[in-house]
Amino acid sequence: MAEMTEIQERPATTPLLSVTEAAATKIKQLLAEETEVEVLRVAIQGGGCSGFQYGLGFDTGAAEGDFEFEQHGVTVVVDPFSAPYLRGAEVDYVDSIQAAGFAVNNPNAVASCGCGHSFQVADEDASEGSAGGGCGSGCAH
Repeated sequence: MAEMTEIQERPATTPLLSVTEAAATKIKQLLAEETEVEVLRVAIQGGGCSGFQYGLGFDTGAAEGDFEFEQHGVTVVVDPFSAPYLRGAEVDYVDSIQAAGFAVNNPNAVASCGCGHSFQVADEDASEGSAGGGCGSGCAH
């Protein structure tokens, strides 16, 4: 009798970050207007109303230790500090009657500023007044 082999599923891994086609199109357009830059750097910086804020900018390339990947023809780099906070996030470009710009849809954010530029994660100690996402009109992000 033939021996049966058990098939095991590979555990699904959450991608570090994804870039939508709309974001990639806008990034390529902006890169074409710049000189001496080749990659989009996505980072997390301390600050903003809710504790962290996103940093998107162009760079000459990856630094030592950076995570680097390509999606829709755009090379993206993420530093090792930012990577855990961005795991599974999506960079999109929105162009509507209300707003135009890049948006980061981040499943790790448990609270965000009303303007959407800063956020808080679960393991961060919530400071008084920031958990409600109450970005006032004087928000400096």
